[in-house]
Amino acid sequence: MNLHTQPASWPLAGISHETFLQRHWQRKPLLLRQAIPAFKSLLSRTELFDLACDDTVESRLIRRQTSGQWDLQRGPFSRRSLPALRQPDWTLLVQGVDLLDDAVAALLARFRFIPDARLDDVMISWASDGGGVGPHVDAYDVFLLQAEGRRRWRIGPVRAPRFLPDQPLKLLADFVPDTDHLLEPGDMLYLPPGWGHDGVAIGPCMTYSIGFRAPPAEELLQQLLWKLAENLESGPRYSDRGQIDTFAARTPARLPRTMVDFLQAAFARLKPGRREFEAVLGELLTEPKQQVWFDPSTQTVAQLARACAHCGLRLDRRSRMLYASASVLINGERLASPLGRSSLLRRLADQRQLSAQDWTDATPLERAVLVEWCEQGWAHPFTARQAKHELN
Repeated sequence: MNLHTQPASWPLAGISHETFLQRHWQRKPLLLRQAIPAFKSLLSRTELFDLACDDTVESRLIRRQTSGQWDLQRGPFSRRSLPALRQPDWTLLVQGVDLLDDAVAALLARFRFIPDARLDDVMISWASDGGGVGPHVDAYDVFLLQAEGRRRWRIGPVRAPRFLPDQPLKLLADFVPDTDHLLEPGDMLYLPPGWGHDGVAIGPCMTYSIGFRAPPAEELLQQLLWKLAENLESGPRYSDRGQIDTFAARTPARLPRTMVDFLQAAFARLKPGRREFEAVLGELLTEPKQQVWFDPSTQTVAQLARACAHCGLRLDRRSRMLYASASVLINGERLASPLGRSSLLRRLADQRQLSAQDWTDATPLERAVLVEWCEQGWAHPFTARQAKHELN
């Protein structure tokens, strides 16, 4: 069975999803020795460095200098611009690797016992001996999975963070760790928001950071208000006919009360009902990131339909798909009723794939939208070989 559909499992004895969620999630750290036994990096160092040279991939190079200063550079990089492997104290970070590699996307799928709306991405870092990004604190949940080599993590709660001035990174000024862990390949450390951590490579190492977004209310509101305004039906245009008097000539810089009243009335029209609100939130949370693009299919509609009927289909690893009470959301777009209530499309969102039998059971309207997604590159028909491996 595909990792996209099977639940994640903790090989560590005595730790279940229920125990983890009740005792640790958003509460306190947890060290999982051999969380994924005998885990080996899904990408080689060379493959990771190649990604950092791609101008469509977000990457950063962080170096700690002997003066105590830190240096931050943003990619893309040429291979010659990267420091020598034997040079200590540097780290290369590559963001969103789950969008670029199927095996890394499958690794992220192991964490789908947390709602997809919270899943962010997988960042992979390669560090030379002594490399790290300094003591810092995150506002999101993260699992730190050791893939190669060893890394020492010092962690501790941070209640009132202060940051070092004149640094390109937000480094804690007075970090006082209370726990020290040395991670080896297969070990994983979970950290909730607000826990300071400082990871230092003991020899060359590679670490996978599986992050879960937790945006602040003001950030979500700002984006939601913009989307709600986009969806608002056309209203009246501002007019002040018959409302300007000769007093305005003496105080032309004064903001007109009529304009304030007009905008306040327009703002009141933004107030959504719960279904509208959750749908707009779903659109926002499924919008592809800036560096994400899809490759349209070169097959005809008839060829795509035949392939789906024969072998089923799967979502592209870059597609984000959610559903709410009356809507299905995919890659920033909303499907309203009747497709918004489709149990078949909701099953696709949960399982990220459909079988040939699912296709047979689909309505003509459902098949039409599925083929459209295949045309756009949001989904792909399985080949016979893939179907045998993935769906059995």
